[in-house]
Order: sequence, then structure tokens, then C-alpha cells
Amino acid sequence: MKKICVEIISCPSVAEQAVEMVERKGLGHPDYICDAALESVSIALSHEYMRLFGTVLHHNIDKGLLVAGQVKNGFGGGRVIKPMEFIIGDRATFRAGRRRVPVAGIAESSVREWFKTNLPRVDEGKNLKVRVALQPGSTELSGIFDRKVRGRKGRLKGANDTSAAVGYAPMTPTEDVVYKTERFINSSAFKLRFPETGEDVKVMGIRTGASLDITIACPFLSKHVRSEKEYFLKKAVVLKAMRGFAGEFPFKSMRVNFNTLDVKGRGVNGVYLSLLGTSAEDADSGQVGRGNRVNGVISLNRPMGTEAAAGKNPVSHVGKIYTVLAHRMAHEIYERLNYSPRRDSGIKEVYVWLLSQIGAPIDMPKQVYVKVVEGGGRKSHFSADKKIITKNSTAIVDEFLSGIGAFTGELSRGEHPVC
Repeated sequence: MKKICVEIISCPSVAEQAVEMVERKGLGHPDYICDAALESVSIALSHEYMRLFGTVLHHNIDKGLLVAGQVKNGFGGGRVIKPMEFIIGDRATFRAGRRRVPVAGIAESSVREWFKTNLPRVDEGKNLKVRVALQPGSTELSGIFDRKVRGRKGRLKGANDTSAAVGYAPMTPTEDVVYKTERFINSSAFKLRFPETGEDVKVMGIRTGASLDITIACPFLSKHVRSEKEYFLKKAVVLKAMRGFAGEFPFKSMRVNFNTLDVKGRGVNGVYLSLLGTSAEDADSGQVGRGNRVNGVISLNRPMGTEAAAGKNPVSHVGKIYTVLAHRMAHEIYERLNYSPRRDSGIKEVYVWLLSQIGAPIDMPKQVYVKVVEGGGRKSHFSADKKIITKNSTAIVDEFLSGIGAFTGELSRGEHPVC
């Protein structure tokens, strides 16, 4: 039996705190690559399991490592000396009954296809080695997929872990600008305008009071830069575009810093050049779980779970299901509670924690904890509001849990991003 606790408190929201720090690792960052590529493997395997067996079988493709390669780089171009290596690890179902599943082939082709689609300068045939180190799952955990447990809405998979997840709403202006700035720089329109920029974009935002300071790292592609002088001329133009975009957000003052390690007069040793558009070519390795949370940012002022959602199976692993679900619940509660025109002031924030118990139906979490940060209002209304908030929040949680079967189907098809 699930337990739902709703707590209403009055305190400063994250946006009202003195200092706020938010980070986003972009499309070409090695950690983002690991998360996104292994999530694509899980989606492809889920599709094949559904095609062959009519259900998603046991798999967790959430252990992966991108080992940096080696390049010789300079103004005007360069060459790859040693390719990157992508290692795919953890567990999957290779056989069910008399049918074999080509797990290794699906995993490798999914990773290569992800690179081909998202990192156009990486020749996945020459610049990337893929090593599949997947093994069959343990008998006990695989058995969860053989025996469905009875939830409130029929037979569902049991949770394959005892785990906790947390989500929140809404995004603060700082979270919003950090997320959207990376998406802007990696948009097709920006790349068309500035084809000299690579995909390995990282954005860090630090808000102090009403002022925001953003630091952006983005490599320039060596084949588009013929000299140090040209690099800094191009950098100034790109920085102007970045400042113009960031300046549209509601902050009292805004400072945008760009490639701050650059030093004039040092040639190729003083500028951020990339041959392939990602630092994984020779500088940085990547690992699953070190990238963005499922809402696209790493927000240090927020509570965060320890699970890496990317690559986990979408029908039983609560590390994925509950992490995405908690954010969706928080968003829905926030939107609905703020809709009533009778309230003296709105809800500032909503947080949702979900705790599973291994083996229990996924629609029956052991504990649901909803924390609502009140916006104030007259004290005479607070008691009545508290009852309404508790009732409505509980009803929304129940709605989501009742529809969790359909939700896991959406996850298995990749309809909800996890990085």
C-alpha cells in the first residue's frame, strides 16, 4: 500500500535564494554522448523485444564509457591518430525460449547511428570503435519479467530495485536560460550561421541576486580557422550572438563569458580548437550518469537522486520510471494548483519524491512525498488552502500512478527525454 504525504511550507524558492548554480552539458559533451547513445540502445532493444515477444524483456544498458581518442590538430585541419572507443556494459536478455535476440548487433548499430545522426564530423566507421560488454541478467532480477505482480490497474512489472527519485517544478529563470542557451548554440539555425562551431557545448550559470553570470565553452572546428587572428575574430562575432540571445531573459544584469581558457599569443596552444566537434576526440572521456538530469540541467540548489536514468529498462527499473515521473507529477501539481483564481497568491514550487520497494508493483510506491512551497497569502485562508492543496495533490499523484502502464510504454518508445 502506497503512502502519500503532502507538506505545505513557506520559504524562499530557489529563484529567491541569494545564489543559484546551474549547469548543462550539451550535445557533443562526452557525458551527454554516453547518456543519449545508451538510451538509444535501450529504445532499440525495447522495440526488438516488443516485436519478437510482445513485451519488453529485462535489460539495463546504463553502464557505459566513452574513452577519448587522439588527434593531431591545428589551424586549417588535422587528422585522427587513435579513434574513440565506446564501451557498452551491464545486462540484457539474449534469449527467450528458443528465440535468440541479436543484442550485441543492436547495441553497436544503435550507438553508431546516434553518432552518425548527431555528430556529423565523426566518421563512425573510422573514428569510433564500439565494444559490447553486455552479459545476461541475474536469474532473480530477470525473473521479475516472468512474474507480473498485481497492481491497482491489473498486472504490472514489479520494481527491480529499492530506490528513490525526486522531481520538481517549475524551472527557474536561471535553469531556463542555461538550458536554452545550449539548445540555441546547438540548433541547426546557429550551425548554419556559424558552421565553425562544434557540438561540445557546456554552459554554467551562476546567479547572484538578480544578476546572472554565464560561462560557455564551445570549440571551433579547426578546418574553419586558419590562424590565431581569425580565431579571435570569429570568437568575437559568435560571442555577440550569444550575448544577444542570453540578454532576452529577465535579469537585472547579465555577463556572458566564452572560452575563458583562451590566451592570445600562444597559437594553437591558446585556443579551443576541435577536429571532430567533441572533446572526446582527444581530451575528455565520458561516463553514463555524469550528465544532465532528466529535465536537461544539473541544478545544484535542487535535491537530486543518484540514479542514472539513461539506458535503464523502461518498464521495471524505477531509477528511470520514477525519476521522469516525479518531474511530470511536480509540473502537473504546480500548474493545476496555480490555476485557481481564488487564491491570494500562487504556489512557488512543487517537489515530488517517490520511493520504491523491490518486487512491489510499480504503481504502488512505498512512499510518495509532495512538498509544496507556498507563495504566502492571508493567514485566514491558509487552513482551507492547505486542505485543498493536499486533496488536489493526492488526486494528481493517483492519476499518474493509475496510468503508469501507458507511461512505461511511452518511455520504451523514447517519448520522454532523459538528458
